[in-house]
Amino acid sequence: QVQLVESGGGLVQAGGSLRLSCQVSGGSFSAYNMGWFRQAPGKGREFVASITSNGARVYYADSVKGRFTTSRDNAKNTVYLQMNSLKPEDTAVYLCYAEIHPTIDQATGLGGYWGPGTQVTVSS
Repeated sequence: QVQLVESGGGLVQAGGSLRLSCQVSGGSFSAYNMGWFRQAPGKGREFVASITSNGARVYYADSVKGRFTTSRDNAKNTVYLQMNSLKPEDTAVYLCYAEIHPTIDQATGLGGYWGPGTQVTVSS
């Protein structure tokens, strides 16, 4: 049973920073493309960032490019999301996602494993 657990969320003022972590257990972490998604109240789930299984490629939503950075430590079975210059519109539940896909190396959000999420609130 693959389990993902996020941590590092909280309340921060606009312009501040947070670092999210997601630890994976029960699977082969180094085989997974890892992704971060978020869901704000009343809105659908949206892609934020992803990193390939070997860390060679990263992808970002346009709304977070230049502010967020994702990385991974395969020795620790952990993926990270460094969030800088936070804005009130970044307020959401942030979810970690793990996936093995035969042809696509950007996390799709379909058919993989999800963590329960961690709340990020950015005050103005």
